[in-house]
Amino acid sequence: MTSRNPRDSRLRLVRPRNLAAAPRAAVTQRRRPAPRPPEGTPPPAELARMARAGLADAARVARWADAALHPGRGGTSSDDKGTLSAATAERAAAELGLTPDQVRHDWDTARLAGLVEVHGDTARPGWRLRAWNRDDSAVLRGWVALFDAWSLAHPEPADRAPATVAEVVSAMPQVLSFLQLSAGPVPVEQLLDLLQQRVTELRTERCEIPFGPQPERLADTDEPEAGPDDTPLAPLLDWALHALASVGALTYGDGQATLTPLGSWAVWVKLEQICVAAQSPAGNIEVSAEDMLRGCAQLRPNAARAEYRAWLAARPVGSAVTELIDAARGEDALLRGLAFEALRVVGAPAEPDVHAVVDETPLRPYALLWLAEHDGADPEEAHEVLTRDEATWLWVDTAAAIADHGEAPLLVRHLESAVQATVPALLQEVRAVGHPRTVQVLVALAAAHPDPALAKAVRRAAFQVHTGGS
Repeated sequence: MTSRNPRDSRLRLVRPRNLAAAPRAAVTQRRRPAPRPPEGTPPPAELARMARAGLADAARVARWADAALHPGRGGTSSDDKGTLSAATAERAAAELGLTPDQVRHDWDTARLAGLVEVHGDTARPGWRLRAWNRDDSAVLRGWVALFDAWSLAHPEPADRAPATVAEVVSAMPQVLSFLQLSAGPVPVEQLLDLLQQRVTELRTERCEIPFGPQPERLADTDEPEAGPDDTPLAPLLDWALHALASVGALTYGDGQATLTPLGSWAVWVKLEQICVAAQSPAGNIEVSAEDMLRGCAQLRPNAARAEYRAWLAARPVGSAVTELIDAARGEDALLRGLAFEALRVVGAPAEPDVHAVVDETPLRPYALLWLAEHDGADPEEAHEVLTRDEATWLWVDTAAAIADHGEAPLLVRHLESAVQATVPALLQEVRAVGHPRTVQVLVALAAAHPDPALAKAVRRAAFQVHTGGS
């Protein structure tokens, strides 16, 4: 498809290929049958109806903000936490027939459920709000996001040790699992016993054993000295159950707690995610993001996405996103591309971190493509958001990944994804963008290409970049 004369060489203009979609070694997997929810779980449409009802007030405030405020502005304060400003809360209260406190509560709920997305003092409607009336899965994802944030939805006791509060939050999944397995009301005393056992296990796992001689107790008192582990857990369990009740996950009263249908379904979903993580297709669950991405390098796209989901399910989203972006900052271009593929699996929770790296030159093209697709751009057209230089940088970066990990024919085919119409134009612009791997990429391309004239031109370009000549 190329001429002997490099000046006449034409390159087909096609969408840049995603490196993760390149052919890789086949991986044989045993498909796990689709899990079925516990008997008695309402169908998804009914669960979505319940979620819409529970989040109706939050959706109402989010829609008001979308219609009443300037585009892209949410009337938030400048605390970078998305707190609704006093003036906006007063205005919303007057127009919606609510109190300012109710407006603030519904606004906070909308943020936690992803109905509103806040960046500093700028707010915009979340994609879930746009799909609220037509997409049951978007509604259920929004409710699960609120369920995951239950400890933020209800203020924690101010007079309790933060370390103990954190232990209770970490122990509550086991309490919720017990409630889900019980499938009915459970006395609070029984839940308190379970909570105390789990907190003790957490402390034991951290090896919190006093070191050195311990002070003797005073003989004239029967009261033990208060220590950091002596905080009563009953008030914290009461707070946790009230918080979970406030998001609609359970009912709490008369000394007992019962999961709602939504709460029972959400706990089952979380348990299934843990099972998926435990049955990781390629066994990369417990490794770092960089090692996981290297383990996924030879997987086909669908198998790689399954591995990303399993890896993500086994750790907090925030730390997982940080690990993936750190891996993308490394020298291996293949890991850079795969890291952003994994971030696509993360979805909306990764958006602030992806925004934060837009100004980092090596990550900028990947971040811009990610953000464009996240905002609804067709993946086939998302590359149009890149400037010519950004597209060229991405072309070189992808070529570097292929040169390091791929085969010669794939590097030759990579020419077809360049935005330049001719090989000379490509070489000129590749030299201009200043990618640190330019010389290695051109040398590898020259060695791989079957056209002697074109290979000679590419070698000459590599030499000129190396020597700084023209």
